[in-house]
Amino acid sequence: MKVAACKYPVGKPASFAAFADKQRRLLGEAAARGAQVAVLPEYLSLELAATFPPEVHADLQASLAAIQPLRAQWLALFAQLARETGMYVAAGSFLLAQADGRYRNRCDVFAPDGRHAWQDKLQLTGFEKATGMIDRGDALKVLDIAGVRAGVSICYDSEFPLPVRAQYEAGARLLLVPSCTDTAAGATRVRVGCLARALENRMFVVQSVTAGAAPWSPALDENTGEAALFAPMDVGFPADGVLASTRGDETWAVADLDFELLEGSRGKAQVANDRDWPAQQAPALVRARVAGFEPETPAE
Repeated sequence: MKVAACKYPVGKPASFAAFADKQRRLLGEAAARGAQVAVLPEYLSLELAATFPPEVHADLQASLAAIQPLRAQWLALFAQLARETGMYVAAGSFLLAQADGRYRNRCDVFAPDGRHAWQDKLQLTGFEKATGMIDRGDALKVLDIAGVRAGVSICYDSEFPLPVRAQYEAGARLLLVPSCTDTAAGATRVRVGCLARALENRMFVVQSVTAGAAPWSPALDENTGEAALFAPMDVGFPADGVLASTRGDETWAVADLDFELLEGSRGKAQVANDRDWPAQQAPALVRARVAGFEPETPAE
């Protein structure tokens, strides 16, 4: 399966039509490279705030409220693009209003026949908590994508091992990670989280990122990091776990993911974190005890 992760150049579209043209061009590039799955970044929907006046796009609360009427067009656009390209498309994330007026950070995944599924972000960053408007999701899912079971882990979620482990135990061997980070430290945290999830679960992990500056937006202001595809650091895969990564102005990191090789590697692994996982739960290991130093034994 060929999979593409986007290093998405954040812009300032003048209209929904301009935004749609950009998505069509970018996804067309991924499809032209043979991708069957394409992953766009977290907070993608906030680029649409640029289509509103400065008093809206410069204010996060006003931006979130303003993009809600565009939700139906968003869904129709990505369903159409999935059909046109024949790809599964993880359309970054849309901050979606709930019945109580608060928002959830939702990643929509579209199938080539136009159907769609979704995963909400489960862990909130300090920024998201500070907004006072965003809630965490309450359901963990896996999806069947082109014959492979996959999970979605939105940005910060990828830094938590247990939910991803639950997705692995539900059959996931592919993890899609739409992300958005504004500092080098943040980019490193998500990348290290992706590598760790690939290692401990023996799965492929695909991370998309936002790129560039958007001073007009309080959420998309600065963006850093590289899009990449990761594998376990073991027999048959790169020693650093990196199958492909963007550099400079590259927009897509693309790699062929060999799931037969992945499964076959379990039996000849140098290490077997995935199989050895239950050993962590041995009674002697679930809680540490404070140990004292023994007195020095006198020399004879």
